[in-house]
Amino acid sequence: MLRRPRALRDGDRVAIVAPASPFDRDRFERGVAELRDLGLRPVFDDRVFERQAYVAGSPPSRAECFRAAWRDPSVAALVAARGGYGSAQLLPLLDAAELRHRPKALVGCSDLTALLTFLTIQCGVVGFHGPMVVSLSEGRDGYDRGSLLGQLSRPVPFGPLPHDDGVEVLRRGRARGRLLGGTLTQLVSSLGTSFSFDPPPGFVLLLDDVGERPYRIDRMLTQLRQAGILSRAAAVVCAEFPGCAEPDGGVDARGVLAGVAADIDGPMLFGVPTGHTRARPMVTLPLGVEVTVDTDVSGRLIVEEAAVA
Repeated sequence: MLRRPRALRDGDRVAIVAPASPFDRDRFERGVAELRDLGLRPVFDDRVFERQAYVAGSPPSRAECFRAAWRDPSVAALVAARGGYGSAQLLPLLDAAELRHRPKALVGCSDLTALLTFLTIQCGVVGFHGPMVVSLSEGRDGYDRGSLLGQLSRPVPFGPLPHDDGVEVLRRGRARGRLLGGTLTQLVSSLGTSFSFDPPPGFVLLLDDVGERPYRIDRMLTQLRQAGILSRAAAVVCAEFPGCAEPDGGVDARGVLAGVAADIDGPMLFGVPTGHTRARPMVTLPLGVEVTVDTDVSGRLIVEEAAVA
């Protein structure tokens, strides 16, 4: 049974955690101010400012901060400071039963895909593919406030996602299933581990990434194909994939991703503004809940279930 976190209320305490890379302090402070403007009370352990080479402190330190925030009954949700690298290092140090026992909203994207996949597939708790603190620092230009608050604070199905005017249909059709996935690099990196991305048949696959050469995207998609992941998908939802083109512009991510259409029977979209997005504000998507992808109606991606309780 899928477990939903409690809906956020005005004045709720939200813990900022840093499971991945260190971050710019000025952007952090602006993001904290934006959380306050949303009516929330951001809190954090000073260990979020730790640095160890390219990660925000040692794996045990980052994991303990994460677990402490999750165990704290006064904390309603967790928001990642930023992505980068390092979230997967925490997975062996987390307790799936503990996370499932007291479900909370975890918001993040990029490298946080490792934690969101663990939360949704192995713990059975809804996660949120949405803005992190450094994204919130850009204000309304960086994220879509309506979808963030709507998914996290209203215990009803959100319905059609906003900002679908620039979404391209790569394969027509209609399909419904649980939305799972995230950053392609993280999904592929998990394969062959104890925390492998192992979605059920009939799911809707979300794919996102940034700054990857087309041949690398092809390589990762080939691995998903050969691992049997693509054939399980009822539909594929691709984000914008910014910076994923050859320098001469001859080949880009959109062209490579279009090849995935042959692996599925259902619809496929490209350019949904979530995760690594630059053209439009980032929308928040609930992972683990039922969505419909329908290329014949306005609002091609429709959230069919409440993400919170």
